[in-house]
Formats: sequence, C-alpha cells, structure tokens
Amino acid sequence: MRCSLCVALALGVAITVASCGGDSSPTNPNPNPSPNPTPPVDNSVIIRIIGTSGNFSFTPNPASAGGQAVRFRNETSETHNVILNDGSITIPNIAPGATSSAVTMPSSGTNYHCSLHTNMGGAISGAGNAPPPPCEGIYCY
Repeated sequence: MRCSLCVALALGVAITVASCGGDSSPTNPNPNPSPNPTPPVDNSVIIRIIGTSGNFSFTPNPASAGGQAVRFRNETSETHNVILNDGSITIPNIAPGATSSAVTMPSSGTNYHCSLHTNMGGAISGAGNAPPPPCEGIYCY
C-alpha cells in the first residue's frame, strides 16, 4: 500500500509538471513593436543670456528671428526676464540654467529688455533679415 501511495504521488507530480507547459518566458502580444515616436522638432531660435557680475547681455544681438519662435536660455547665475519694449510680450523670470518657453516674435522685428537688469537690451531683426526697428524709449542703449 505504501508503494501504491508513492506511485500515485509521483504520478500526480508528473501530471502537474506536464500541464504547466514547457516555456516559461513571457509572451509578447505585439511581436513587431513600433519604435519610440520621434519627439517634435523644435525649430525655435535660441537667444542666450550671458555674462557675470552685473555685466549681462543677450546674444546674438540683434537676432535674426522676425516672425519666428524664440527661446531665451539663461546661462548666468542670476534670474532674468524678457519684455518687449512695446509691452506686447512678457516672458516671466528665467532661472539660472533654464530656458524660456517659445514665443513668436513680430515679423517686423522688435526691441526688448530685462526689467531686472536695466542695462540689458536686445533686438530682433525683421523677417528676411530686415534691420530691427529703431529703438525708442527708456530701454534703448
């Protein structure tokens, strides 16, 4: 009787192992996955904010970006912002090492400044590399 119990137990184990299947690797429901989508291309013009010890500037200046999207990259250790001299666009504070969101500049060109550093000003040339408009007002240097 003891032997028949051993045979039954061995047979039960054999059936259980056989019913589990052979390959334990996970199945892939999509054998041909598509590659990761390509992120959108950012064609914005980058204007760098550079300098140290209160001697800050925008570069390039003027920037050839009339009618184009522009981002400002702060490469200094101080916070800056950008305001078009006519007040039509304000880019809030840009922390050290950060880059602003893209904004589209007027196709006729424009002048701008940093309100936190009154000696910082810049210009955007008009579309087709037309010269920037003449700077007028208290933010012209």
